Amino acid sequence: MDVIRVLVAILLPPLGVFLQVGFGIHFWLNILLTILGYLPGIVHAVWVIARK
Repeated sequence: MDVIRVLVAILLPPLGVFLQVGFGIHFWLNILLTILGYLPGIVHAVWVIARK
């Protein structure tokens, strides 16, 4: 299941974080990072998925 989440995180970083942790601080932080730059959003999303 983590492989699917990582693939989703690469395409839509906030969705990948949402699938892992739901509506929490990491979700909103990821939306902010994705707005500021797509690459920081991907890095954060993969980090959130990998640490759980």
